[in-house]
Amino acid sequence: MNMNYEKAITNIRNELRKYIQEYKLKALVIGESGGIDSALCTVLVKPVCDELKVSLIGRSITIETNKPDEISRGQAIGEAFCTDFKEVNLTDIYYPIRNSLEMSFTEDNEHVLKLRKGNVKARMRMIYLYDLAQKHGGMVLSTDNYTEYLLGFWTLHGDVGDYGMIQTLWKTEIYALSQYIVDNELITPESKKALQDCIDAVPTDGLGISSSDLDQLGVTTYNEVDRILKLHLEDPGKSDPENPVVKRHIKSTYKRENPYNLERDSIF
Repeated sequence: MNMNYEKAITNIRNELRKYIQEYKLKALVIGESGGIDSALCTVLVKPVCDELKVSLIGRSITIETNKPDEISRGQAIGEAFCTDFKEVNLTDIYYPIRNSLEMSFTEDNEHVLKLRKGNVKARMRMIYLYDLAQKHGGMVLSTDNYTEYLLGFWTLHGDVGDYGMIQTLWKTEIYALSQYIVDNELITPESKKALQDCIDAVPTDGLGISSSDLDQLGVTTYNEVDRILKLHLEDPGKSDPENPVVKRHIKSTYKRENPYNLERDSIF
C-alpha cells in the first residue's frame, strides 16, 4: 500500500492536538535514543507543541552501552526540535542497581544476561521520563512501531509510553515517512541533517544486546522483515515456523497479551 505522506502527517498531528486539548496536557516527554523512531516522533509533535505552547521535553538518557554516534544523533534531534533538551547519564546509578540484583556475571548464557541488563536500563529510563511527565503535567510519548511490536522489540514496563503515534506503522513506513519530511518539510540544514542521520544509521536497541536489530533476526533489511511478518499474519500456515522473524514473533506473544487477566468464567 502506498502511503499518502502528507495526509498521514496531518492526521497524526490533528489527533495529537485533540488529545492534548482534551486532557489539558502541559508537556510532552520523549526519550531521544538517536534512533529513527524517537526522531520521527519528535519531528511530528514539534509543530503541535509550538502551536499549543506545550513544552516538548527531550532527554538523551545514556547508560553504559550507548555509543557516541547514538548519543550524537539524539543530541542533534533534541537540540533541533525540543524546547527543553538535556543529556542525562545514569551509569553511576545503574551499577549499584544492577549489582544488587541476582545476576551472576559468570553465568553461561551471555545472551540472557544481556537481555536482563537491557531490561534494567529500559526500566530506569522509564522511571526518569515518567517522573518528568508528572513534574510538568504531561505524558510520555511512545516511540514503538508495528514491526517492533510484533517482534517484541521492547521492554515490558520499560520503553512503552502513554501515547503512540506510530504504533501501527511498519518500520519500512517509518523510514519512508521520515524521508518525506526531510525532503518536503524541514527547512534548516541542521534539522534536515539531524533527521537524515537517524534515517541512515544502523538500527540498534542501544542496550548492548547486539550491534544491530537485524543481527537478532538473521536478515539484512527491514523490507525483508516486514515482508515476512505480513505473509505470516495473512496466513500463518504458509509461513516457515523456523524462520527467525516468525519464531521471534511467536515467542514474544506473551508481551502483546500483557497483562494477562483470567476471565471470571475461568475462576468461578
